Amino acid sequence: MINVTIYQNSRDVYCGFRMEGHAEYAEYGSDIVCSAVSVLVINTMNSIEKFTEDKFEGAVHQEKDVVSFNLLSNPVSASAELLLNSLVLGLEGVQSEYGKKYIKIKYKRKQEV
Repeated sequence: MINVTIYQNSRDVYCGFRMEGHAEYAEYGSDIVCSAVSVLVINTMNSIEKFTEDKFEGAVHQEKDVVSFNLLSNPVSASAELLLNSLVLGLEGVQSEYGKKYIKIKYKRKQEV
């Protein structure tokens, strides 16, 4: 199962995420759920880097099957907010289509410094 934690700040704006695991919907190389989630996550990270001025930290740990991404900018720009909203919409769509057996999404308030 893919576990995704979406982080929100005190204003309920998405400010990061952590994804870990594999969907195990199909065998390796044919798993459309893993592919869909991977494309959404990596595209969001790349888009925030290319199209916004927001500062962030991100890491991909292939051997641990973990991707983490956190915006450091406060406030989050409107562009980054839109891109993260789009990510959440896409992930919720995958979950709706394929079920919570393959992808679980939870939301967590992030402590602000």
